Amino acid sequence: MQEISRSWWLLLVRGIAAIIFGVLALIWPGITLLVLVIFFGAYAIVSGVFALFAAFRHETRSRGWLIFSGVISILAGIAAFVWPGITSLALLYLIAFWAIVSGISEIVAGIQLRKVIDNEWMLIVGGILAVIFGILLLIWPGAGMLSLVWLIGIFAILYGIAMIVLSLRVKNFT
Repeated sequence: MQEISRSWWLLLVRGIAAIIFGVLALIWPGITLLVLVIFFGAYAIVSGVFALFAAFRHETRSRGWLIFSGVISILAGIAAFVWPGITSLALLYLIAFWAIVSGISEIVAGIQLRKVIDNEWMLIVGGILAVIFGILLLIWPGAGMLSLVWLIGIFAILYGIAMIVLSLRVKNFT
C-alpha cells in the first residue's frame, strides 16, 4: 500500500480533470454536442493514460482492471475525436435502448415478485419510468442530448470528488 500511496497524485489529477469536464458541461449546457464530445474525448484519453500509468507503476490485484479501464478509456476518447457525430448519437441510442430493455425487465420482475415482496409496485413504476425515458430519448434526441449533457456533467463532478477524496486517503495512508 505504501507504493500506491506514493502515486496518490494520479488519482488527484483524474479527479480534477473529471470536475473540470463536469463544470464545463454544466456552465455551457447549450454548447454544441460536438464540443462536448471533444471535451469527453480529451478527458477519456487523459484518464486512460493516467490509469495505464498507475497500472504499470504498481503491482496490485487491480492491475488488470486498471489496464482494461485505461485502454477502453483511450479507445473511447479516440473514437470521440474520429467520429464525434456518431459517438454522440450512438451514446444517446445506447442509453435509450438500455433504458427500455431494463425498464421492461423491471416491470416483468415486479409482476413476478408481487406475491413474494411488499411494495413491488415501486419496481414496476421504476420500470415504467425507464421505458418512458427511453422512448422519449428516441422521439426527441435533441432534448435528450441536453439532458444527457447535464447528467454527464453532474456525474463527472461527483466522480471527480470521489477520486480526489480517494487520493487524499491514499496519500495519508501510513
